[in-house]
Amino acid sequence: MPLPPSPRPGSPTASARASRQASSPLRVGIAGAGLLGRLVAWALARQGHHVSVFDPAPQALPAHDGHGAAGFTAAGMLSPLAELDAAEPEVAHRGWQSIAHWQAIVAELGARPTRPPHFAQSGSLMVAHGPDLGAARRVLQRLEQVEAGFASAHRPQSLTQQGLQQLEPDLHGSGGPLHAWWLPGEAHIDTVATLQALHDDADGVRWHWAQPVQDVAPGQIWLGNPEQAQPLGFDLVCDLRGTGARPAVPVRGVRGEVVWLHAPGLHLQRPVRLLHPRHRVYIVPRPGERVLVGASEIESEDRSPMSLRSAVELMAAAHSILPALAEARILRLDTNLRPALPDHRPQVHHEKGLLRINGLYRHGWLLAPALVDDALRALGLGSLPRGDSPPSHAPIPDPNLDIDVTQAA
Repeated sequence: MPLPPSPRPGSPTASARASRQASSPLRVGIAGAGLLGRLVAWALARQGHHVSVFDPAPQALPAHDGHGAAGFTAAGMLSPLAELDAAEPEVAHRGWQSIAHWQAIVAELGARPTRPPHFAQSGSLMVAHGPDLGAARRVLQRLEQVEAGFASAHRPQSLTQQGLQQLEPDLHGSGGPLHAWWLPGEAHIDTVATLQALHDDADGVRWHWAQPVQDVAPGQIWLGNPEQAQPLGFDLVCDLRGTGARPAVPVRGVRGEVVWLHAPGLHLQRPVRLLHPRHRVYIVPRPGERVLVGASEIESEDRSPMSLRSAVELMAAAHSILPALAEARILRLDTNLRPALPDHRPQVHHEKGLLRINGLYRHGWLLAPALVDDALRALGLGSLPRGDSPPSHAPIPDPNLDIDVTQAA
């Protein structure tokens, strides 16, 4: 169900809704304490609503056992432009909006004495080994076909070797110079720290752990408890369970795999995607000298631990462009399932007493704030904070950066 346009700020409708919000707090039941669940709970709690969250996980912290919230396993790349390789332009437009939201959300989370989650908007890189230039060019051609509506500052910019070394001195090809492109304006976020901060900062929210939700209906939640004869009643129910929403939602799980490394001495400032004919490998820096290495997607609902082959392929690909990873220590091999619908597009459905969001696929962190903001506005429940700078105004290239203006994409 498409979301209706939200009222203009300051309009009579928006003002009336704001008054009702302030004077009549709602009782809200949320099924699912993953990224969407915590984000909605945090947003509604800030407005004074009475929020209860139900989730099968035993606690707020991740277990890294392949069965918790998929948001914990995500590397946290916020890459609207890079995702145009396999996604619709709408994903990119929503992605730029989400970056502006994350900027403001992280700032608010950092207003407390605890350190804010790491968020950086310093662009990202796509690189390819010499023999893989043809495959890389095909990716860039796909980006060019759909990027015409974006500001020039958002478009991939080919880098010389000198330009690449200016941005990331530790990037070196194992078999010769790397081909590289800079994607300005893209960002990355520490997913684990942000999920924990959203939980800790959601004052007044009642978190019900080890409480799986069996079914939902407008204003009603049934827990997976044989002794519960009657559903729990709420003014609004939010079904944000991901793959747990089956069979009500035709969602499937798409396996994601991530290797966590501790790499002292590695100086990586931004995410890097290695373009390869067979797969896409990404490398994302985290605070504490940590690096995450992962692959975009695997069509499987297998939740078992990572295989030897997958682990070796991921780490070998990362080492082929970051030789400094040779002495990195393996901290964790993480797997999980991302919720995807048959058309790979997210679903946002709302009716009186019920909001359902699902199917964010591999774009969870890239789409969640924009979708939640739209849903809150459509329901007359306020909005998420957003950064001052419009997302269409990404940082322009450093005038001193050595950009290759002759190399064809």
